[in-house]
Amino acid sequence: MLRRLDLRSAALDGDPLPRPATLRGMLPRAEVDVDAALAAVRPIVESVRERGTEAVLEATERFDKVRPASIRVPAETVTNALRDLDPDVRAALETSIERARTVHAEQRRADVVTQVVPGGTVTERFVPVRRVGLYAPGGLAVYPSSVIMNVVPAQAAGVESLVVASPPQAEFGGLPHPTILAAAALLGVDEVWAVGGAQCVALLTYGGTDTDGGELEPVDMVTGPGNVYLTAAKRMLRGLVGIDAEAGTTEIAVLADAGADPRHVAADLISQAEHDPNAASVLVTMSPELADAVDAELERQVGATKHTERVRTALSGPQSGIILVGSVSDGIAVVDAYAAEHLEIQTEDARADAARVRNAGAIFIGPYAPVSLGDYCAGSNHVLPTGGCARHSGGLSTATFLRGVHVVEYTEQALRDVADQVVTLANAEDLPAHGQAVTARFGGAPR
Repeated sequence: MLRRLDLRSAALDGDPLPRPATLRGMLPRAEVDVDAALAAVRPIVESVRERGTEAVLEATERFDKVRPASIRVPAETVTNALRDLDPDVRAALETSIERARTVHAEQRRADVVTQVVPGGTVTERFVPVRRVGLYAPGGLAVYPSSVIMNVVPAQAAGVESLVVASPPQAEFGGLPHPTILAAAALLGVDEVWAVGGAQCVALLTYGGTDTDGGELEPVDMVTGPGNVYLTAAKRMLRGLVGIDAEAGTTEIAVLADAGADPRHVAADLISQAEHDPNAASVLVTMSPELADAVDAELERQVGATKHTERVRTALSGPQSGIILVGSVSDGIAVVDAYAAEHLEIQTEDARADAARVRNAGAIFIGPYAPVSLGDYCAGSNHVLPTGGCARHSGGLSTATFLRGVHVVEYTEQALRDVADQVVTLANAEDLPAHGQAVTARFGGAPR
């Protein structure tokens, strides 16, 4: 089922693998053209900027096939959604929230005061973003877990104003899915907007007036995953509003040796393929026998899963495949070049091998830490970098919502002691007024 790329010949010939940049170009990857999506997104964003809520409702009616009575969901509706929630789902969400709060509370940064010289200090003060818009997708599936993964770190950081946004559903009378509303209520968030897609990012950025005349206050930052059009809107509006990342289609890579259980590996590859026909599922292994066994398991398991066609499309697409390598070290080089959103390590010495990996959004060690655990109840965050961005970016965390502000405090003598160096550097850069801003404090001369 999965196409194969054989990189073992380099190891047999004693040659190194291709350089990382070359290797990245060889590996399976979902093709997501955000720039192309910008052409479709730009008129939507500009219309929202110019015409406000009416443009949002028009776009919502066009794309979501429903026109909500208002953008802001009534607080009573949010509360009622929690009241009506299935008790088992509520218990599962509460477990997810509890574990996520345990992890993200530990990520809160303490202010750091450094005495550079006697009389001269630099303090890094961590200040939360004031108001944040948190996006929960509502396309092929419903994601109350994404509400948790966005809200919990923002609350841990001390963000004072939160709005959860999720697309309205025709099935639910123009409201977001009731489980999304219930998750928001469980987290103590009472401001929920029924809006999705590019028009959501634009409305969160510019703000507006609701159908009842109420204010839709703009935010300082937008976080959360979405489709390529939401990502394009994030790219377009970045600078006017902060963003977490340009999250794309989900992906999983599994680094496994001959000892891995092919049933587990196949199930894990399917679990992410279930998200989207463009989802990427990649197995990296030094064992052709495991590769064959996983293929056989995929044929067996895919037919028994609920979203068979979606999964089959994802697994047979160019973004998915099996990479055969000559050694664990070569496998680590491959997964480092791939920089997966989710990386499972199922090798004999999984913990040590995981410690050698540099690039991944999240790493899952051993046979009993599947990606699904991280999606819901590990305590980790599942909003992670995709498309190879794990080479330079991390996942959503408490730190995402904190800004480090340097506070500089020097006494007169501490400034005098370094004034000559400031003047020298200012003159070296042909910015003499910089130096004069120092010497003016000492009657024109530093000493």
